[in-house]
Amino acid sequence: MSIQWFPGHMVAAQKKAAETMEFIDVVIEVLDARAPAASQNPMVKELSAARQRAHLKILNKSDLADPKVTDQWIQYFNNLPKTKAIAISCKKANEPKKILTLCMALAPHRGTALKPLRMMIMGVPNVGKSTLMNAILNKRIAKVGDEPAITKQQQRHQINDHMILVDTPGMMWPKIGLEHDGYLLAANNAIGKNAYQEDDVAIELGEILLKQYPDLIKARFKVDDINIDSFGLLEFIAKKKKFPLRNHLADIEKAATILLNDYRQGKIGLISLERPASRSK
Repeated sequence: MSIQWFPGHMVAAQKKAAETMEFIDVVIEVLDARAPAASQNPMVKELSAARQRAHLKILNKSDLADPKVTDQWIQYFNNLPKTKAIAISCKKANEPKKILTLCMALAPHRGTALKPLRMMIMGVPNVGKSTLMNAILNKRIAKVGDEPAITKQQQRHQINDHMILVDTPGMMWPKIGLEHDGYLLAANNAIGKNAYQEDDVAIELGEILLKQYPDLIKARFKVDDINIDSFGLLEFIAKKKKFPLRNHLADIEKAATILLNDYRQGKIGLISLERPASRSK
């Protein structure tokens, strides 16, 4: 099943972002550290490249990701032209404060009262962009919630007399080219729940976890035989949790919700769903 999600308000947001890009010095793209490539919006890359804008990639939610894999991604992105990448967690108060300094370094010709540094923050829905905005501005100006597409309109913020920050709504793109990316985005709660079936996404997630992090799965769910497939994992979780059975079958839907929520909340462990090497295959 191919997962696609492009709500109507994102069409207008995309057009507005393209117009604003003309007046921007640095693009701040917020990615999910657990799936940095899947959470890249190709439109952001195209717009910043067309305008030759400096690009700061923020691997947010790094406190939930595998640190060794995150280091690989930082190295990968830092090898790209006009690009700087860092990993942060918005839960750590001091980390977002690094961003303004890094943006200044990427556009040293700006940053005065006559020529203020103009930044635009972009990213897919529910990647932590609003939380990051609030941390940078040191006040609550953006709504925060554990659901995609809360911010609907572009907003401009004057940080001081030499810095301006433009906030954009979380944006997807019209067609997700790689089917696997759709599953990773859904697993990370970046896509509206009406666009996918939780059990399908949980089966895809379980396959990755069983292959890459079997010990974490074994420890979290007390699995005796780790040599099971992802559907078997959901059956095991359903039986372990003693969910009511449907026609003598395990309640896979409830088990899928458990697996997805445990992953999203970091209860299984520090996990990265993709690596730079996996994107080159």
